[in-house]
Amino acid sequence: MSSNDIIVSLDIGTSKVRAIIGEMTNGAINIIGVGSADSEGIRKGAIVDIDQTVQSIRNAVDHAERMVGIQITDVYVGIQGNHIGLQTNHGVVAVSNEDREIGEEDIERVLQAAKVVALPPEREIIGLVPKQFLVDGLDGISDPRGMIGVRLEVEATVITGAKTAIHNLMRCVEKADLRISGVILMSLASGQMSLTKDEKTMGTVLVDIGAGSCTLAIFEQGSLAATSTLPIGGEYVTNDISYGLRTQTEQAEKIKLKYGCAMISDAADDQKFKVMRMGSNVEKEFSQVDLANIIEPRMQEIFHLVLQEVRRLGFADKVGGYVLTGGTVSMAGVLPLAQSELESSVRIAVPDYIGVRDPAYTSGVGMIQYVSKYMRSRVASAPKKAGSRKANPSAPSKPGFFERIKNMFSEFI
Repeated sequence: MSSNDIIVSLDIGTSKVRAIIGEMTNGAINIIGVGSADSEGIRKGAIVDIDQTVQSIRNAVDHAERMVGIQITDVYVGIQGNHIGLQTNHGVVAVSNEDREIGEEDIERVLQAAKVVALPPEREIIGLVPKQFLVDGLDGISDPRGMIGVRLEVEATVITGAKTAIHNLMRCVEKADLRISGVILMSLASGQMSLTKDEKTMGTVLVDIGAGSCTLAIFEQGSLAATSTLPIGGEYVTNDISYGLRTQTEQAEKIKLKYGCAMISDAADDQKFKVMRMGSNVEKEFSQVDLANIIEPRMQEIFHLVLQEVRRLGFADKVGGYVLTGGTVSMAGVLPLAQSELESSVRIAVPDYIGVRDPAYTSGVGMIQYVSKYMRSRVASAPKKAGSRKANPSAPSKPGFFERIKNMFSEFI
């Protein structure tokens, strides 16, 4: 395998850290390794303990390395959270070539021009998503290379985030002795994998329900129109089970994964399980219906909050359907409950690759697809002989690194 064959994505979530290794073969992606570790040091999607998060990253990466027998040095990191903001901006340049043919350099310059935007000191540009190009006033162009024109414009969405959150995330990855090839907005990556071209055009809400948070990404007219994060997710269901059955949270999580059902009508009364209750050494028996009576109200609340948020963002009448993903949606009964609560067409997105056919892997696999499509030339995760992973002395210094992050989306087209 050459160095350009490998893409590694790192999805740092509230309950799990997942490292996914993708191999490019003749333009096709194969998932060859998956490493996951329990996520320590993260609450509601935000880093609260750097050392614990670093250890979780190392555990996930070690797991993936052992699976494939290579050493991971470079990763693409996913970012999300309620600090992410979107704003539209316009860039204009004159075509520089004498024969007026638009080339890579012109596209690079117009994208840089679109990045010139007034930002508060605590915010930073994560990336830039071109919506359309205009050549001498002609709009709707997706790729202007080779066209003849005098004036090149771009309408683009600028993705920004809080410096503190971005730098803390990068700090954790760097302390785990990994180099960051790029930072990708997970909503964009999930949308790349989960949504069809028509769904992006007609108006669709991608709902990623993780353990600690629920991220909404609204796609309209082919691009990301709005994003929002609700601080509620699967671990709230686990906490409800823990209180309802008076058992340890760890035990409640296992029960949820094994017997959980989001709809009371779908639960089986003859499906029984025993629980060791807190303050007692006697096990008590419950049925799946008892469990569903705890789970259904919380899941209804999550979908109710999703609907409220879509209305608040002003897209209630523009949405053609919902696509669900994230670890929580793999529970039985989630799809019919969502269809009932959201009163719309709903489907669940699952990656179509062996070993990762689970909604929990959508973001990680989506990042690999996203990189292969938009940031191909930056892929550089060279496999090396097994051995202890050391911090790479040639890793770029911080100022240069952040400049790279700001400029990396110039290769989008």
